[in-house]
Amino acid sequence: MVEINHGQIEQAIRLIIEAVGENPNREGLLDTPKRVAKMYEEVFSGVDQDPKDFFDLVFSEEHEELVLVKDIPFFSMCEHHLVPFFGKAHVAYLPRNGKVTGLSKLARAIEVVAKRPQLQERITTTVADAIAEKLEPHGVMVVIEAEHMCMTMRGVKKPGSKTVTTAVRGTLVDDQYARSEILSLIKS
Repeated sequence: MVEINHGQIEQAIRLIIEAVGENPNREGLLDTPKRVAKMYEEVFSGVDQDPKDFFDLVFSEEHEELVLVKDIPFFSMCEHHLVPFFGKAHVAYLPRNGKVTGLSKLARAIEVVAKRPQLQERITTTVADAIAEKLEPHGVMVVIEAEHMCMTMRGVKKPGSKTVTTAVRGTLVDDQYARSEILSLIKS
């Protein structure tokens, strides 16, 4: 696991506080550098973790129909502005040869990929590729909907706007019926 350098983060936060014209020795800000360092340790804990590791344990089950875990809540930090984005992920796959994984592993893969400076598009692609590589399913579809604070609190300032990204692998690339079924189930 990557060791977080608390001292370096605390120094940087103190400099930011000073740079915006505040007093880092003011009562309300005195422990802010420590709190931010502790928070960064948590929100960036996925930096050195590989989502594929969650799919090492598989089960043999006579099931080759759709598996969908939807509405997986997540949060991440935009790598461009270091402000949060958050939303829901939906992960679907069509098992091949009865090779299935624990449902919680799909949610854990989303979580670990999101816990690093990130782009929504990369989360979507990374999780789809990890599932495709490790489970070798007939098909995979990952859909992520998120609100980005960099669009809400700065720049265009459009709170409530959502960004939707998809990654599709295997037979689902060409199977419009199956893709439509998955999207319908996500919306239901």
